[in-house]
Amino acid sequence: MAKILDRLLLFVYSLSIAILSVLAILLLTDTVPFSLSSLEEDKGLFIATIVVSAILFLISIRFFYISIRRDRRSLTSIDQRTEYGDIQISTETIENLSYKAASRVRGIREVKTRIRITEAGLDIMVRAMVDGDSSIPALTEEVQKQVHDHVEEITGIPVSYVSVYIANLVQSPVMKSRVE
Repeated sequence: MAKILDRLLLFVYSLSIAILSVLAILLLTDTVPFSLSSLEEDKGLFIATIVVSAILFLISIRFFYISIRRDRRSLTSIDQRTEYGDIQISTETIENLSYKAASRVRGIREVKTRIRITEAGLDIMVRAMVDGDSSIPALTEEVQKQVHDHVEEITGIPVSYVSVYIANLVQSPVMKSRVE
């Protein structure tokens, strides 16, 4: 809902700026008759006003384009054809499956995943933090195996590569014991 409101506000803003800048350009170039005697006397101010109006017009065109274009990133999916029909699986679904598989590994915390579609299959990038109590090479190998197997089993799409990036250690809170 917020995205739609933002796009609507951006559309209204860009349209109003475009109209105002075109009106300013028309007034300053004497296309529309109107007396701007103080502006006509100072040539520097006159040129600066035209330049600012033209820049605002170009910016408003860019904003207008942004407000009406579709968000391509959210539309990406993987299409498969079966004997019964077509199947489309969004990359967001695959990212969530990867997240779920990586989060199941003991010692892994704060997981983020990214998917890239290649000719060979899916490239899955996992970014995580570890608790520091387990071997990092063993953890990353387990994450790779879990993510690879889970995504291939659930989606039927081949996974060509799983990379794991360990960002940091999670600091567990230290509890001080009370001595009485």
